[in-house]
Amino acid sequence: MSELPIVLLHVGTDDGALDACLGALDRATPAGTRVWLIDDAQSGPRGQSVIEHWLERTPLLAEYTRRNQPVGESRHIHEALKICGESDVVVLPSDAIPFDGWLQALKDCFDRDAAVATATPWSNIGETASWPRVDDLNPLPENPERLARAVAAMPALHPELPSACAHTVLIRGKAYARAGGVDEASFATWPAALSDLSLRLSGLGWRNALCETAFVARIHEPVVDSDDQDALIARWPAWHARVVQFLMDDPLKDTRRMVLQKLLNVDAQGPQSDLFV
Repeated sequence: MSELPIVLLHVGTDDGALDACLGALDRATPAGTRVWLIDDAQSGPRGQSVIEHWLERTPLLAEYTRRNQPVGESRHIHEALKICGESDVVVLPSDAIPFDGWLQALKDCFDRDAAVATATPWSNIGETASWPRVDDLNPLPENPERLARAVAAMPALHPELPSACAHTVLIRGKAYARAGGVDEASFATWPAALSDLSLRLSGLGWRNALCETAFVARIHEPVVDSDDQDALIARWPAWHARVVQFLMDDPLKDTRRMVLQKLLNVDAQGPQSDLFV
Protein backbone atom coordinates (compact mmCIF):
# COMPACT_ATOMS: atom_id res chain seq x y z
CA MET A 1 0.00 0.00 0.00
CA SER A 2 1.34 3.44 -0.92
CA GLU A 3 1.98 6.09 1.70
CA LEU A 4 -0.72 8.43 2.87
CA PRO A 5 -0.44 12.07 1.78
CA ILE A 6 1.56 14.57 3.80
CA VAL A 7 -0.59 16.69 6.11
CA LEU A 8 0.45 20.35 5.93
CA LEU A 9 -1.12 22.12 8.89
CA HIS A 10 -0.83 25.91 8.79
CA VAL A 11 -0.91 27.31 12.31
CA GLY A 12 -3.23 30.19 13.17
CA THR A 13 -3.70 32.48 16.16
CA ASP A 14 -6.49 30.57 18.00
CA ASP A 15 -4.65 28.45 20.57
CA GLY A 16 -7.78 26.64 21.74
CA ALA A 17 -8.73 25.68 18.18
CA LEU A 18 -5.16 24.51 17.56
CA ASP A 19 -5.28 22.27 20.64
CA ALA A 20 -8.60 20.77 19.49
CA CYS A 21 -7.25 20.26 15.97
CA LEU A 22 -4.12 18.43 17.13
CA GLY A 23 -6.14 16.18 19.44
CA ALA A 24 -8.54 15.31 16.64
CA LEU A 25 -5.63 14.71 14.27
CA ASP A 26 -4.17 12.15 16.68
CA ARG A 27 -7.51 10.36 17.07
CA ALA A 28 -8.51 10.31 13.40
CA THR A 29 -5.19 9.78 11.58
CA PRO A 30 -3.11 6.59 11.34
CA ALA A 31 0.06 6.50 13.45
CA GLY A 32 3.19 7.35 11.49
CA THR A 33 1.43 9.72 9.09
CA ARG A 34 3.71 12.57 8.02
CA VAL A 35 2.53 15.90 9.46
CA TRP A 36 4.25 19.24 9.01
CA LEU A 37 3.12 22.17 11.13
CA ILE A 38 4.06 25.44 9.46
CA ASP A 39 3.82 28.61 11.51
CA ASP A 40 4.01 31.99 9.78
CA ALA A 41 4.83 33.68 13.12
CA GLN A 42 1.15 33.35 14.10
CA SER A 43 1.26 31.37 17.34
CA GLY A 44 1.85 33.04 20.69
CA PRO A 45 3.60 31.54 23.74
CA ARG A 46 0.58 29.39 24.65
CA GLY A 47 0.20 28.11 21.10
CA GLN A 48 3.87 27.16 20.96
CA SER A 49 3.51 25.37 24.30
CA VAL A 50 0.51 23.43 22.94
CA ILE A 51 2.58 22.38 19.92
CA GLU A 52 5.63 21.41 22.00
CA HIS A 53 3.57 19.19 24.32
CA TRP A 54 1.79 17.62 21.35
CA LEU A 55 5.06 16.86 19.57
CA GLU A 56 6.26 14.98 22.66
CA ARG A 57 3.33 12.54 22.67
CA THR A 58 1.82 12.34 19.18
CA PRO A 59 1.97 8.96 17.37
CA LEU A 60 2.25 10.88 14.09
CA LEU A 61 5.55 11.58 12.33
CA ALA A 62 5.43 15.32 12.95
CA GLU A 63 7.67 18.32 12.41
CA TYR A 64 7.20 21.98 13.31
CA THR A 65 8.75 25.06 11.72
CA ARG A 66 8.13 28.68 12.66
CA ARG A 67 9.14 31.91 10.94
CA ASN A 68 10.52 34.80 12.93
CA GLN A 69 8.56 37.26 10.77
CA PRO A 70 5.35 36.58 8.81
CA VAL A 71 5.44 36.51 5.02
CA GLY A 72 1.70 36.06 4.43
CA GLU A 73 -0.60 33.07 4.34
CA SER A 74 -0.54 32.15 0.65
CA ARG A 75 3.20 32.71 0.26
CA HIS A 76 3.95 30.62 3.33
CA ILE A 77 1.82 27.72 2.09
CA HIS A 78 3.26 28.09 -1.41
CA GLU A 79 6.82 27.76 -0.13
CA ALA A 80 5.92 24.71 1.96
CA LEU A 81 4.18 23.00 -0.96
CA LYS A 82 7.23 23.72 -3.11
CA ILE A 83 9.41 21.87 -0.60
CA CYS A 84 7.00 18.91 -0.70
CA GLY A 85 7.71 18.62 -4.44
CA GLU A 86 5.40 16.24 -6.28
CA SER A 87 4.10 14.56 -3.14
CA ASP A 88 0.34 14.65 -2.59
CA VAL A 89 -0.40 17.07 0.26
CA VAL A 90 -3.43 17.85 2.39
CA VAL A 91 -3.55 21.53 3.39
CA LEU A 92 -5.30 21.74 6.75
CA PRO A 93 -6.00 24.88 8.80
CA SER A 94 -5.33 24.66 12.53
CA ASP A 95 -9.00 25.14 13.43
CA ALA A 96 -10.06 22.03 11.48
CA ILE A 97 -11.43 18.92 13.20
CA PRO A 98 -10.80 15.80 11.09
CA PHE A 99 -13.09 12.79 11.56
CA ASP A 100 -12.15 9.11 11.52
CA GLY A 101 -11.02 7.79 8.14
CA TRP A 102 -10.66 11.24 6.62
CA LEU A 103 -7.15 10.93 5.20
CA GLN A 104 -7.54 7.45 3.73
CA ALA A 105 -10.83 8.51 2.13
CA LEU A 106 -9.14 11.49 0.46
CA LYS A 107 -6.31 9.28 -0.79
CA ASP A 108 -8.83 6.74 -2.10
CA CYS A 109 -10.49 9.54 -4.07
CA PHE A 110 -7.20 10.20 -5.88
CA ASP A 111 -6.63 6.48 -6.40
CA ARG A 112 -10.05 6.03 -8.01
CA ASP A 113 -9.73 8.87 -10.50
CA ALA A 114 -6.36 10.00 -11.84
CA ALA A 115 -8.01 13.12 -13.28
CA VAL A 116 -8.82 14.51 -9.81
CA ALA A 117 -6.31 17.21 -8.86
CA THR A 118 -8.03 18.46 -5.70
CA ALA A 119 -10.29 16.52 -3.34
CA THR A 120 -12.44 18.43 -0.85
CA PRO A 121 -14.28 16.63 1.99
CA TRP A 122 -17.61 17.62 3.50
CA SER A 123 -17.52 20.21 6.28
CA ASN A 124 -19.96 22.08 8.48
CA ILE A 125 -18.42 25.28 7.03
CA GLY A 126 -17.54 24.12 3.54
CA GLU A 127 -19.30 26.55 1.17
CA THR A 128 -20.21 24.38 -1.83
CA ALA A 129 -19.17 21.29 0.19
CA SER A 130 -21.17 22.19 3.30
CA TRP A 131 -23.31 19.68 5.15
CA PRO A 132 -26.12 19.48 6.15
CA ARG A 133 -27.01 22.84 4.55
CA VAL A 134 -25.16 24.16 1.54
CA ASP A 135 -23.18 27.42 1.94
CA ASP A 136 -24.17 27.80 5.59
CA LEU A 137 -22.38 28.15 8.93
CA ASN A 138 -23.58 24.79 10.22
CA PRO A 139 -22.79 23.92 13.85
CA LEU A 140 -20.10 21.43 14.76
CA PRO A 141 -21.59 17.91 14.72
CA GLU A 142 -22.13 16.53 18.21
CA ASN A 143 -21.17 12.96 17.33
CA PRO A 144 -18.21 12.90 14.92
CA GLU A 145 -17.82 9.11 15.13
CA ARG A 146 -21.39 8.57 13.99
CA LEU A 147 -21.11 11.03 11.10
CA ALA A 148 -17.75 9.56 10.05
CA ARG A 149 -19.37 6.13 9.74
CA ALA A 150 -22.24 7.61 7.76
CA VAL A 151 -20.08 9.35 5.14
CA ALA A 152 -17.77 6.32 4.90
CA ALA A 153 -20.80 4.35 3.68
CA MET A 154 -21.53 6.80 0.85
CA PRO A 155 -21.11 5.77 -2.80
CA ALA A 156 -17.79 7.18 -4.00
CA LEU A 157 -18.86 9.15 -7.09
CA HIS A 158 -16.74 12.28 -6.47
CA PRO A 159 -18.84 14.94 -8.25
CA GLU A 160 -17.29 18.13 -9.59
CA LEU A 161 -17.10 21.30 -7.49
CA PRO A 162 -16.76 24.81 -8.96
CA SER A 163 -13.40 25.05 -7.18
CA ALA A 164 -11.61 23.49 -4.23
CA CYS A 165 -12.58 24.65 -0.71
CA ALA A 166 -10.11 25.91 1.88
CA HIS A 167 -11.47 24.14 4.98
CA THR A 168 -9.41 21.11 3.91
CA VAL A 169 -8.08 20.07 0.51
CA LEU A 170 -5.91 17.28 -0.85
CA ILE A 171 -3.73 18.50 -3.73
CA ARG A 172 -2.16 16.12 -6.24
CA GLY A 173 1.54 17.00 -6.34
CA LYS A 174 2.08 16.30 -10.03
CA ALA A 175 -0.90 18.42 -11.03
CA TYR A 176 0.23 21.21 -8.70
CA ALA A 177 3.65 21.29 -10.35
CA ARG A 178 2.12 21.40 -13.84
CA ALA A 179 -0.12 24.33 -12.86
CA GLY A 180 2.84 26.36 -11.61
CA GLY A 181 1.85 26.31 -7.95
CA VAL A 182 0.20 28.99 -5.83
CA ASP A 183 0.20 32.53 -7.21
CA GLU A 184 1.28 34.12 -3.94
CA ALA A 185 2.16 37.35 -5.74
CA SER A 186 -1.46 37.97 -6.71
CA PHE A 187 -3.34 36.53 -3.72
CA ALA A 188 -2.56 37.07 -0.05
CA THR A 189 -5.15 34.76 1.52
CA TRP A 190 -5.15 30.99 1.09
CA PRO A 191 -8.86 30.59 0.15
CA ALA A 192 -8.46 32.97 -2.80
CA ALA A 193 -5.11 31.50 -3.85
CA LEU A 194 -6.62 28.00 -3.68
CA SER A 195 -9.61 29.03 -5.82
CA ASP A 196 -7.24 30.47 -8.42
CA LEU A 197 -5.07 27.34 -8.32
CA SER A 198 -8.02 24.99 -8.72
CA LEU A 199 -9.39 27.02 -11.63
CA ARG A 200 -6.01 26.83 -13.38
CA LEU A 201 -5.96 23.08 -12.74
CA SER A 202 -9.43 22.81 -14.26
CA GLY A 203 -8.22 24.73 -17.31
CA LEU A 204 -5.48 22.11 -17.74
CA GLY A 205 -8.07 19.33 -17.77
CA TRP A 206 -7.95 18.25 -14.13
CA ARG A 207 -10.96 17.86 -11.84
CA ASN A 208 -11.81 19.54 -8.52
CA ALA A 209 -13.89 16.89 -6.80
CA LEU A 210 -15.97 16.42 -3.67
CA CYS A 211 -14.80 13.51 -1.53
CA GLU A 212 -18.22 12.56 -0.17
CA THR A 213 -16.74 9.75 1.95
CA ALA A 214 -14.83 12.11 4.29
CA PHE A 215 -15.79 14.87 6.73
CA VAL A 216 -13.57 17.54 8.28
CA ALA A 217 -15.27 20.08 10.54
CA ARG A 218 -14.06 23.62 11.04
CA ILE A 219 -14.45 26.05 13.93
CA HIS A 220 -14.02 29.36 12.09
CA GLU A 221 -15.28 30.62 8.75
CA PRO A 222 -12.48 31.12 6.16
CA VAL A 223 -11.53 34.76 5.59
CA VAL A 224 -10.87 36.11 2.09
CA ASP A 225 -9.26 39.52 1.64
CA SER A 226 -11.49 41.93 -0.35
CA ASP A 227 -8.60 42.74 -2.69
CA ASP A 228 -8.22 39.01 -3.33
CA GLN A 229 -11.90 38.75 -4.17
CA ASP A 230 -11.54 41.56 -6.69
CA ALA A 231 -8.45 39.92 -8.18
CA LEU A 232 -10.27 36.59 -8.52
CA ILE A 233 -13.22 38.20 -10.31
CA ALA A 234 -10.88 40.13 -12.61
CA ARG A 235 -8.89 37.01 -13.54
CA TRP A 236 -11.88 34.63 -13.66
CA PRO A 237 -14.91 36.78 -14.58
CA ALA A 238 -17.24 33.77 -14.99
CA TRP A 239 -16.22 32.06 -11.76
CA HIS A 240 -18.35 34.01 -9.28
CA ALA A 241 -21.47 33.56 -11.40
CA ARG A 242 -20.71 29.85 -11.68
CA VAL A 243 -20.48 29.50 -7.89
CA VAL A 244 -23.72 31.42 -7.39
CA GLN A 245 -25.46 29.22 -9.98
CA PHE A 246 -24.08 26.12 -8.28
CA LEU A 247 -25.48 27.26 -4.93
CA MET A 248 -28.85 28.12 -6.46
CA ASP A 249 -29.17 24.85 -8.38
CA ASP A 250 -27.72 22.84 -5.50
CA PRO A 251 -26.67 19.80 -7.60
CA LEU A 252 -25.46 18.06 -4.41
CA LYS A 253 -28.87 18.24 -2.73
CA ASP A 254 -29.60 14.53 -3.24
CA THR A 255 -26.07 13.64 -2.14
CA ARG A 256 -26.48 15.57 1.10
CA ARG A 257 -29.84 13.91 1.68
CA MET A 258 -28.16 10.55 1.21
CA VAL A 259 -25.66 11.44 3.95
CA LEU A 260 -28.59 12.18 6.23
CA GLN A 261 -30.18 8.84 5.35
CA LYS A 262 -26.91 7.02 6.05
CA LEU A 263 -26.70 8.88 9.35
CA LEU A 264 -30.18 7.72 10.32
CA ASN A 265 -29.13 4.14 9.62
CA VAL A 266 -26.02 4.27 11.78
CA ASP A 267 -26.35 2.68 15.18
CA ALA A 268 -25.37 5.28 17.76
CA GLN A 269 -26.39 6.53 21.16
CA GLY A 270 -28.38 9.70 21.50
CA PRO A 271 -30.25 11.93 19.03
CA GLN A 272 -28.60 14.35 16.60
CA SER A 273 -31.47 16.80 16.30
CA ASP A 274 -29.16 19.75 15.66
CA LEU A 275 -28.11 18.21 12.36
CA PHE A 276 -31.64 17.87 11.01
CA VAL A 277 -32.74 21.49 11.25
